[in-house]
Amino acid sequence: MPGNLFIVTAPSGAGKSSLVKALLEADAGIELSVSYTTRAPRPGEENGVHYHFVAVDAFQEMLGNGDFLESAQVYGNYYGTSQPWIEERMRAGRDILLEIDWQGAAQVRKLFPDAVSLFILPPSLSELQRRLEGRGQDSAEVIAKRVAAAQEDISHAYSADYLIVNDDFATALADLRTVVRGQRLHIRNQMHNLEPLLKDLLNRQ
Repeated sequence: MPGNLFIVTAPSGAGKSSLVKALLEADAGIELSVSYTTRAPRPGEENGVHYHFVAVDAFQEMLGNGDFLESAQVYGNYYGTSQPWIEERMRAGRDILLEIDWQGAAQVRKLFPDAVSLFILPPSLSELQRRLEGRGQDSAEVIAKRVAAAQEDISHAYSADYLIVNDDFATALADLRTVVRGQRLHIRNQMHNLEPLLKDLLNRQ
């Protein structure tokens, strides 16, 4: 039985990466797809762990070879998800999580209509701005652009299967884990997982 594919999307500053990290630590049954990007690593980021950092020429070559399940240009940098890796791991029965933007999510859902899409929302725009300022990485001008871009991202939240508000982190994480657990209990998965039990139950009169 192929594994489940989960797509987690959010505007910058909504806390998506922190929630995904906590989910992966709490659930060994999910693997994170490590995206390829042309942007420079941020402090503390490791190649092959947070992203596969590649040059623009290398990215374009992979794109031309059809290696990406989805790709997008965000803030002048390219991002892409390895299609061969995703398909291989799902065939092996592993649950895979994609941490991508709404453009990538739309591309993935065309190829994997059974994928489960989740959108993480901030509790307010003012809180979103506060979080972006708290990073201490961007100027006021850049933060203003990111807030405006966040509103554009949020306008695409309606296409997701689930919406989670990251106001209280523990609650948001519990909501995220609930969606994952619910998908694993879906009839499509359970008909396969519980086939011996169902046959046994139905054979007893």
